Amino acid sequence: MARRSNKNIQAKLVLLGDMGTGKTSLVLRFVKGQFSDYQESTIGAAFFTQVLSLNEATIKFDIWDTAGQERYHSLAPMYYRGAAAAIVVYDITSSDSFERAKKWVQELQRRGNMNLITFLVANKVDLEEKREVGNEEGELYAKENGFSFLETSAKTAQNVNELFYEIAEEGSSVAPDDMKVNCIHVRETEDYAVI
Repeated sequence: MARRSNKNIQAKLVLLGDMGTGKTSLVLRFVKGQFSDYQESTIGAAFFTQVLSLNEATIKFDIWDTAGQERYHSLAPMYYRGAAAAIVVYDITSSDSFERAKKWVQELQRRGNMNLITFLVANKVDLEEKREVGNEEGELYAKENGFSFLETSAKTAQNVNELFYEIAEEGSSVAPDDMKVNCIHVRETEDYAVI
C-alpha cells in the first residue's frame, strides 16, 4: 500500500499586544497545557515550537512571544518580519489594551506582509464580570480590517487550541504560489522546510 504524501509546513507565528494581556499564558497553555496565575513578564521575546497534525498537513509553528512593555516595542519588527501569522492579543477587562491592540494592527498593516494570517484575540473571557470591551466591538474591528477574531481564556483553555488550529488550517490551505508570500514553506517529504 502506498504511503499518502503529507505536506510538512513550517510557519513563523508572532504574538503581539500589551503587557499583561496573557500572550505568554496563551502560548504556554497551547504548547505545554499549563497555566499560572503569576506569569512573569517576557523580556524581549520568548521562543516556542509546537507541531500540529492536520488531515492534509503537519504544521510546525515557530512561535515568537514578544514582550508587551513599551521599552521593547522597537524590537517587535524583528520578530514579525517574515512571519506567516500574527496574533494580536488584548485583555477584555482593559479598554486601554484594546486601543493598544489597534495600534499593533496599524503597525502590522503599515510594515507587515499584506498576506499575513492575522487574528485579533480577546483574552481573559473567564473574567466576564470585569469586561470593558464587548465581543461585538472586537469582532467588528477585526472584520473591518479583514482578519479573524476569537475570544479566549488561557486560564480555562477556552478556544486556545482552536485558535492555533484555525491558523494552521488557514496556512495549510494557502495556494502554493502564495506560500512564499506568507513565508509558509512546504515540502512533500519527511523534513520540514526551513524559513
